Amino acid sequence: MTAVGTQIDSDKRLIQFETYEDYLDSLITFVDLGYLGNLNVARRLAELGYRCTSETLDEETFYRRLEAVKNLLFPIYRPYELTSEQVTPRDNIMQELALREHLNRLKIISTIIFVRNLTKLQFEISGYIDFSERLEKENWLPYFQGRKKIWPCASDLAYYYWRTGKTCLNKTSNFQPVIDPILGLRFKHCHDRHFINVDPGVPSPGIYTTRVRIHSQEYEHIILYDHVLRTRC
Repeated sequence: MTAVGTQIDSDKRLIQFETYEDYLDSLITFVDLGYLGNLNVARRLAELGYRCTSETLDEETFYRRLEAVKNLLFPIYRPYELTSEQVTPRDNIMQELALREHLNRLKIISTIIFVRNLTKLQFEISGYIDFSERLEKENWLPYFQGRKKIWPCASDLAYYYWRTGKTCLNKTSNFQPVIDPILGLRFKHCHDRHFINVDPGVPSPGIYTTRVRIHSQEYEHIILYDHVLRTRC
């Protein structure tokens, strides 16, 4: 099995080729063209591996590896855009999340949103949301504009639908749910390994973590847990 680092070093040679055809042409000799008399036939034989003692790449593999090498050698800076800067949020919770968007995108803090909502039939859906991950996977402009309401999903950190009793716990890119027999549900941050205790009865949610309840007419219950990231020793 080829190590990733070794493969990348080997694939640096692909930078010299602009197209897959250029790559195949590098495997063809003048003698090949003299015998075959047709460039397309020569390319086909090269693609089948007859003109190379080492690995011959197919077209899909060639472009995939070429892109990987280019991204490594010539990384493109893609600045993120703060979604909340495009609007002026009116709701309290969206104003608070707008203040936290920049810090979450920079991985300076990790915010967990606890939310309780009621359906039209007055059945409760509650859950814990990894704000940073949802920012990366979802367009939050409709939320900040007030056109969309925050609902926990079955793919979030924790989800509970009271009508059906459906319960989901999921690991995200930032947090790992942990059920402690004494302390109950907690979340361990994947970077610094500190625990966030979401029990409202404890005086503190944990080290480097603050808890604040936000009152909003749009939601039954909203609590924000802000965890300041520290580097592991």
